[in-house]
Amino acid sequence: MAIYHIVMFAFKATVSAEDIKTTCDIGLHLGEKCIHPTTKATYVKILGCGKENSIGNRQDGITHCLVAKFENEEDRKYYLESDPAHREFVLSVVNRVEKIQVVDFTPGEF
Repeated sequence: MAIYHIVMFAFKATVSAEDIKTTCDIGLHLGEKCIHPTTKATYVKILGCGKENSIGNRQDGITHCLVAKFENEEDRKYYLESDPAHREFVLSVVNRVEKIQVVDFTPGEF
């Protein structure tokens, strides 16, 4: 069953617009760069990455979001723990953000 992985973050005020764009571009290309270790095929679908634009005024400082989809728990586990492309993305984000939240869910599980 599919798992959705949502990463919400707030960039530090000192991070330039160019660095924010570079970071989001890396996130957008994860779907092409994340290669499964056994099948040698891409295994993560990036549904989007960009600046938040909610009109609900409940962002609590969050400025950007990345949404990914995995087909199963094994793929998500590999992505989070071992995938070199994901590690590159984490390294591009970690020193540029002041806040990060991650939420995963499986549709239909309540």
